[in-house]
Amino acid sequence: MTVQREQLEADVLIVGAGPAGLACALHLANLIQKHNDSGAKPPLSAENIYVLEKGREIGAHQLSGAIMNPSALRELIPDFETSAPLDTPVTDSALLYFTKNSSFRAPITPPPFQNSGNYVVSLNKMVKWLSGLVEKTGVNLFTQFGGASLIYEGDGIAGVITDDKGLDKNGQPKDNYTPGYELRAKVTVLAEGTRGSLTKDLVAKKNLDNINPQSYGIGIKELWEVQPGKIAPGYVAHTMGWPVPGEMYGGGWIYGLSENRLSIGLVVALEYADPQFDPHAAFQTWKTHPAMKQMLDGGKMLRYGAKTLPYGGWYAMPRTYLDGGLIIGDSASFLDSQRLKGIHLAMKSGMLAAETVFESLLAGDASAAKLSSFPKKIERSFVKKEMWAVRNFHQSFQYGKLGGFVHTALQMLTGGRGLIDPMHAHPGHEAYRKIGAKPAPERFKGDGKLTFDRLTDVYHSGTRHDEDQPCHLVVADTNICATKCSAEYGNPCQYFCPAAVYEMAQEKGETRLKINPANCVHCKTCDIADPYQIITWKVPEGGGGPGYDGM
Repeated sequence: MTVQREQLEADVLIVGAGPAGLACALHLANLIQKHNDSGAKPPLSAENIYVLEKGREIGAHQLSGAIMNPSALRELIPDFETSAPLDTPVTDSALLYFTKNSSFRAPITPPPFQNSGNYVVSLNKMVKWLSGLVEKTGVNLFTQFGGASLIYEGDGIAGVITDDKGLDKNGQPKDNYTPGYELRAKVTVLAEGTRGSLTKDLVAKKNLDNINPQSYGIGIKELWEVQPGKIAPGYVAHTMGWPVPGEMYGGGWIYGLSENRLSIGLVVALEYADPQFDPHAAFQTWKTHPAMKQMLDGGKMLRYGAKTLPYGGWYAMPRTYLDGGLIIGDSASFLDSQRLKGIHLAMKSGMLAAETVFESLLAGDASAAKLSSFPKKIERSFVKKEMWAVRNFHQSFQYGKLGGFVHTALQMLTGGRGLIDPMHAHPGHEAYRKIGAKPAPERFKGDGKLTFDRLTDVYHSGTRHDEDQPCHLVVADTNICATKCSAEYGNPCQYFCPAAVYEMAQEKGETRLKINPANCVHCKTCDIADPYQIITWKVPEGGGGPGYDGM
């Protein structure tokens, strides 16, 4: 069918209303206001800045630990402490080592685990607060609009086509069908978060990859209300050891919030060898440790979520500019791979992108040559200094934990260089070993009080999708799933997905892949970890997905 789309023109289009996208919009609007107040020419308007957010409201898809380094926010909003929804300052930083039945605290907390001066925050609340400041400047924020595809023009991009609404499961228009908009802009800024679908397509089509492929981890999180006195607000602990296998990279976190709330989670690198390893089950098992049981006893699980994050660091960062476009935040790998902290880096990348876009608008030039000042600004900022010092960190652990610690020690002594610089990496899905006809492990069931099955957790994520819409999880060849993948890897999609989206079902005596897209929490793990790279995550109808209220 031929689709007639309404066209809208903007000066700047920002895709994604997370910390990076909102910091970009707010800083750009402030620069425009200062420019116009000075009487300089040409006049510009913040109303010509559009921000797209696929969630049903701002913050709905924002999930993080979250410990926030306030450095970038302080630059953006010097008096932020008077109005920002800061839950509590960090009061204690600990590193705990778990064995199955005991734990001990490191006598000295290593520098990467020290968080003095940082805040424990709800990222959901932070971006809601930021969005209010952005709207006051006149910037247009559109929720429930996902970027379905880029508008390619010449050697670059010229905007985005948003998702069509009102299509049924077969892609046919329903009574409420509304075609997506063609939003054209002088500069399009991609701030989609980890493994953004538009960014993935752009990097592949325009060969923007760096010397290393991106490495990813998955973080699985629950928010609890615990008994008074169980945890002090501002207490921050990271755990190593059990139950993460020794050959794997990963660990847990425990963050004390105000009002007797506790943020807990487990993060593991998506480059493990066992295709039947289940990150969600590992997280639930981690909660059965005596130290965790003592904290959670008598408490109540409030919310659940899962998110991937980019581990790859400086050498996995794609080229961040081209004609008409910039890439910022997690989409561009702005994350400290050693500390696993990225809110401040994402925000600073957005602010430097705003300065680049502002200069572009004044010059009437959105060419790659003009926008190439963005990475130069990054090089001169604290972003480069922080990321350069850990540029080889995560790659070190491809040699196992012991090798990783040895390399890390040498890197800390040599400013990040270590023995090999750059240290190369391989895509995480290539780490799977073939297991043949190994029996499928029993699925984790949970006890309903301390531990939970995946469907119970998905319920607590607030995830909602219209059941009658095209499946946003596109598998190029399901025959591979039922034959080759079953025989070689035992269908790892059944295990790595933290939301019970994928299952192998029996139908008329044959095995087939069954997809439950309504469960999807938008973590993108399937797009990353599938061994054959035949799963493509696309944006569902705008407004669908998790609702991470208060997380």
